[in-house]
Amino acid sequence: MRVAIITISSSRAADGGPDESGDALDEFARALGGEIVAREIVSDERPAIEQRLRHLSDVDACDLVLTTGGTGVAPRDVTPEATRAVIEREVPGIAEAMRQASSAHTANWLLSRGVAGIRGATLIINFPGNPRSIAQTTSVIEPSLPHALALIAGTPTAHR
Repeated sequence: MRVAIITISSSRAADGGPDESGDALDEFARALGGEIVAREIVSDERPAIEQRLRHLSDVDACDLVLTTGGTGVAPRDVTPEATRAVIEREVPGIAEAMRQASSAHTANWLLSRGVAGIRGATLIINFPGNPRSIAQTTSVIEPSLPHALALIAGTPTAHR
């Protein structure tokens, strides 16, 4: 499974500081058996995010693209809008499960606007920018991801 990780953060793009959220997604993807084929930091600019999502899906043929950051309600949080602009089909259950998992840990869970969806043969999932939130949400979606990725790729699977 080819996996790309995009950290969406203007400050990280400018200063190149530590990317703890990207590290958390990297660890998650490797635990799933993924091969990290791209790891990038992109500014909170909708056109830049859209361009990278399209490229990683269409050109690099990633099976899974994981983003972190830009999913809140601040004016610069445009990751969900950029993702919706490039996906062909939304998978709302993934984002709903992630928000529900966060509800036990923070009262601000309902401010998360992350989405998940499919572009071609690529599943794109928006994660919050907080590394702790990533750890809290990956466990609820992990059991379904292999099945989802197989279906998206057109591989016959047994339905559970």
